Amino acid sequence: MSDWPPKPTDQSHHQQENKSNEWDLLEKVVLSSVDEQKKTRKWGIFFKSLTFIYLFIVLFFLVKGCSISKDGESEKAVGDHLAVVDIQGTIGSSSKDVNSADTIKALKAAFKATTSKAVVLNINSPGGSPVESDNIWQEIRYLEKEHPDKKVYAVIGDMGASGAYYIASAANEIWVNPSSLVGSIGVIMPNYGVTGLAQKLGVEDRTLTAGTNKDILSMTKPVNPAQKAHVQGVLDDVHQHFIDAVKEGRGDRLKNADPSIFSGLFWSGSQAIKIGIADKSGNIETLKRTLKVSKTVNYTVEHNPLESLLGKMGAQVGQGFASSLTKELETKQEINLQ
Repeated sequence: MSDWPPKPTDQSHHQQENKSNEWDLLEKVVLSSVDEQKKTRKWGIFFKSLTFIYLFIVLFFLVKGCSISKDGESEKAVGDHLAVVDIQGTIGSSSKDVNSADTIKALKAAFKATTSKAVVLNINSPGGSPVESDNIWQEIRYLEKEHPDKKVYAVIGDMGASGAYYIASAANEIWVNPSSLVGSIGVIMPNYGVTGLAQKLGVEDRTLTAGTNKDILSMTKPVNPAQKAHVQGVLDDVHQHFIDAVKEGRGDRLKNADPSIFSGLFWSGSQAIKIGIADKSGNIETLKRTLKVSKTVNYTVEHNPLESLLGKMGAQVGQGFASSLTKELETKQEINLQ
């Protein structure tokens, strides 16, 4: 009876230790799984919060951009004002540039606004696409006829050259700073010849064409006189469109018949006034005082850079971060299960 209860044998004791170790391992696995689930939920909350903040910022900027309706009640609440449309930077078809689609949309809203007393083209541009410039010029001329009670003023800052001056010539008056750069009424098509350099480097031009003039103005071939004459004719034709637009827009205000005006030369603002390609010296503040209008409203169509930036960065960074996080969690889980 003294041996009761019986003592466990070494084998049964070993089995109990194995079971204890198994339970410990199982407990660790379960706790690890719970811990990872908690971390996953935390990251889920984090990303949801980040998405909410992003949407809130986008909504804020959209609301801010629409805070002054161009043809609604907000515009009426502003009262009498000058309707400003920016022509700032290179003129081209891209949304990053001054493009005709956005500019025409802004011009229509500016002319339509019942309390806008005049439309102001706020210009600081070296020019750009002749097509985009002409599209804007044509629309200004059309809207001037549709709204004869509203004058258009072009106010040139540092520069109103080439295509930018093309647009300015549609205005009823062009105002400049005495030191502005104005004019450059011409057309250019850059081209370079590297025939000698290619020969020295052992570069052989193997370009194939279907059409004898498809390789016109090739950089690696000598200039073809017939092709050069053709291109010059095209440039001259586009240049003539530019000249005709300036003459139509400026009319009798062109005080000088000197053909050098249309040669591509540019002038200071004070010189431009003397030869008649500009009218007065002043800026938007001067114009406000002259017209006795104290307020301005900018009708320029703005593309929200923050929305575009966050959209692209959020997609790329978020995807990369999520991928890294997933790999890290998988690695941790794999280690815990070993």
